[in-house]
Amino acid sequence: MDVPLQDCTIEEQRGVVRFVWAEEVKPVEIHRRMLAQYGQSTLSRRKVYEWVERFKSGRTCATDEGRSGRPSTSRSRKASSPQEYRN
Repeated sequence: MDVPLQDCTIEEQRGVVRFVWAEEVKPVEIHRRMLAQYGQSTLSRRKVYEWVERFKSGRTCATDEGRSGRPSTSRSRKASSPQEYRN
């Protein structure tokens, strides 16, 4: 069976969670409906529950918030040999 919305973004799915939750649909049903439309690309059931809780707490934005701390990639030059690390 082909799923119509297999190519989508995480933010799109979070928006769907918010929209359907606003219609007072339970998270388990939201996830079931999303599976039918998004197939293997669907958010996990746990993530659907997490986002419902965030929206219940007043969150309105479906995008990731900025994070503090160390960036995930290094911007310094790489050592070409183990010897460079010792100096």
